[in-house]
Amino acid sequence: MNLRELSAHLGLSQTTVSRALNGYPDVALETRRRVAEAAERFGYRPNASARRLATGRAHALGVAFPVDQNLLLDPHYIEFIAGLAGRAGEAGLDLMVSATRRNESEVYRRLARTRGIDATILSGPMIEDGRIDLLRSIGLPFVVHGRTGGVPDYAFLDIDNRATFRQAAQLLVDLGHRVIGAVNGDPVMAFAYERRLGWEEALTASGLTADPTLCLGGPMTEENGYRFARQLLERSPRPTGILCASVLSALGAYRAVRDLGLRVGRDVSIVAHDDGLPFIPPETMDPPMTVTRSPIRIGGERAAELALGLIAGRPVSELQQVLPFDLIYRASTAAPRSLARTV
Repeated sequence: MNLRELSAHLGLSQTTVSRALNGYPDVALETRRRVAEAAERFGYRPNASARRLATGRAHALGVAFPVDQNLLLDPHYIEFIAGLAGRAGEAGLDLMVSATRRNESEVYRRLARTRGIDATILSGPMIEDGRIDLLRSIGLPFVVHGRTGGVPDYAFLDIDNRATFRQAAQLLVDLGHRVIGAVNGDPVMAFAYERRLGWEEALTASGLTADPTLCLGGPMTEENGYRFARQLLERSPRPTGILCASVLSALGAYRAVRDLGLRVGRDVSIVAHDDGLPFIPPETMDPPMTVTRSPIRIGGERAAELALGLIAGRPVSELQQVLPFDLIYRASTAAPRSLARTV
């Protein structure tokens, strides 16, 4: 079946069918889905070279993959890529993953030269991130998963990281906790910086001291969660509440509490940010975990949608989105008990 026959079968113009297959957001989502289903059913496959010549597009999104960072072991990264690839695939775009070792800029320069992708997704921005200026200078369209400091003038998808930790810390303050620690992400990352500020703001606004030695940070792994939580709990006075940047870190924090002969929800309250990792449902933990929740897979899907808008020529001001999050209260948090002894 060719384009003319497919269009006649659907009762749509060839232009509409072509734009639907190419993922243009000005075509209604339901129409795009109907066209994609018909193309699949009848085995229609547009000629890739002709499509590129006709549209001037590569029909692909790109991500740089730092092989030295072992991101395939990071469930947050995998969930984000799954959402990104899934939505891109629905729009008829491929996802090109380009390996890089320490020099990410060379990958971007090559992609810009060869025009092998229509836009790239930049994930994990640091507080000061030179990649953004580089992408601007070489003219490669991009969407940032996260935000750096200042007022962004680029397309981005983020959550309000400052508000997640501020609300979580405020919950503990409202329950009566006065010494509250934090197991944060890597301090060089923009999201971790924002979460630290949220923790500080909640404590300061309540007349408490935001002791910087109570906020420890590093890559969000279970082992780091255990190590940092144990350091906090071996202090005197020890925190009665701990914020964790990830459910993965919180798994380690739970273990640290148990190893010190304490109980989560009784001796130590824990609140974590939940990215919706499918193999760590916080409601099944013992005790069930209080979380701020915003699934990272949905973030990947939304980032792909923003990239589609960027490719279609929408202004950057319309492609800046902050996703909401939920605060879900469970048994891992409670009013603090008076400490009869120190650890």
